Amino acid sequence: MDILVCVKRVPATDCMIKIGADGKHIDPAGVEFVLNPYDEFAVEEALKTKEASGGKVTVLTIGPAEAQKDLRTCLAMGADNAVHLKHDGDAPDANATAKALAEKVKELNPGLVFCGKQSVDNDDSQVGARLATLLGWACVTDVTSLELGDGTWKAQRDIEGGKEAVEGSLPAVITCNKGLNEPRYPNLKGIMMAKKKPLEEADAALTASMAET
Repeated sequence: MDILVCVKRVPATDCMIKIGADGKHIDPAGVEFVLNPYDEFAVEEALKTKEASGGKVTVLTIGPAEAQKDLRTCLAMGADNAVHLKHDGDAPDANATAKALAEKVKELNPGLVFCGKQSVDNDDSQVGARLATLLGWACVTDVTSLELGDGTWKAQRDIEGGKEAVEGSLPAVITCNKGLNEPRYPNLKGIMMAKKKPLEEADAALTASMAET
């Protein structure tokens, strides 16, 4: 089964953030950007699924040229190939992001999509659910335990005061929470191999009105 993981480049949570001169954006001077921490759980779950059932793992992101560093990190962890939807303007909102991702997902036609439960910069937890809606797929969010069967899935998700057990059929979009797994670190062999793995580039399908925040 082919698996797609949607990831995002975000400021590291231990950075000192300052507002830029325009009063609307952060000042990037001295800010370290990293792979969104919740997306690490998504990448790890995709790799575990591939190791158990076969297939390939593709990572997908929208962002500037610098976002390729984070895609290479995912490739070094074990993903097979990456897709970079280039966008150098203001970060698109959740609706615009989900629409652009959905177009690429339809083209790639995976059987399963993993996302982090939220990005640590916007914290809106919307992209995964919006993406599933646009695709017409099942969706389960905040997943901390997952079992995949023959075209089916069973999951536990965090809810206020406890856990909720849910199940459904594939294809599906699953957003991953802390506790689902322990993400692996890229080793030297993986880092060297990542340099040779395919990384596709294309312009993000964002119109001016969609990209407004």
